[in-house]
Amino acid sequence: MSTVDEARPRPVSLLPRIATSIAGAVATVLVASFAVFVALGFAPGDPVAQILGQKATEAQRSAIRAQLGLDRPLLVRYWDWLTGVLHGDFGISLTYRQEVSTLLGPRLGTSLMLVALSLVLTVVAGVAAGTLGGVRRRWRPVVTALSGVGVAIPGFVAAALLISVFAVGLGWFPTYGAGSGFADQLWHLLLPSVALSLAWFAYIAQITTAAVKEEADSDHVRTAIGRGLPRLLVIRRHVLRNALIPVLTVSGVMVGGLVAGSVVVESSFAIDGIGSLLVKSVLNKDYAVVNAVSLIIVVVFVVVTTVVDLVHVAIDPRLRERR
Repeated sequence: MSTVDEARPRPVSLLPRIATSIAGAVATVLVASFAVFVALGFAPGDPVAQILGQKATEAQRSAIRAQLGLDRPLLVRYWDWLTGVLHGDFGISLTYRQEVSTLLGPRLGTSLMLVALSLVLTVVAGVAAGTLGGVRRRWRPVVTALSGVGVAIPGFVAAALLISVFAVGLGWFPTYGAGSGFADQLWHLLLPSVALSLAWFAYIAQITTAAVKEEADSDHVRTAIGRGLPRLLVIRRHVLRNALIPVLTVSGVMVGGLVAGSVVVESSFAIDGIGSLLVKSVLNKDYAVVNAVSLIIVVVFVVVTTVVDLVHVAIDPRLRERR
């Protein structure tokens, strides 16, 4: 009996895994923020010249540099910026002449709504198509073809096609802007969400197809069907429950991809979110805004991937067992 007990895997508490994941997430955010800050510090172009123009004297430039703290060492500037962020101070925008946090507030809500709507569309459509392709052999080539089309079309091309057909041609959707009010925002952001989610729909559909096909061909599923259980019940309880684990695994990366892709889609649809703000700030050498938006994108990606990893461990005890 003791030998059997010793051979059994002993479950490990989830708390050490949570602590390790949080520590890793904090370290990742710090390293990423430092890399972005340093890269902007060595980037070509001069924000002072952007403010004063090319005809400013050297004395005027030196005064502005001292006022903005650009004459201090890079590490000192990063430390000052980081401590300010921890107190909710992201600095002053050189372009808009106001606090960065004030700029980010309404734009962040618009971008998060766009990403959330794209995520829902991607998961619902991708899982539905993948399940159909996994359990119905004749539908598998159709799902594969749709996935190929989704991967092949870049986001900005998809945005242009959707605007041309559904906004300009048919007049079903607005061509630009994010709207006002929840219902109006959904209407304005539906078309951008479709453009943003096309490539990830293809990815989720392919993963779901492969996972559902593998589970549907397993012995326990065949046994359940052989015993006379309804096929839909077997698919829902036995096939999808296990097949959705790979989808959950990649969902963290998918959210990060949606956040990054929103930069292009927001510019295409003239949506005033943090993505379009990032593009304008890069062009204007507005480094305070670039640092803040980059930090938000990194934090969203790291938080989502960490939560997904912990949920995956929580629902699959094999990942936290030791012998």
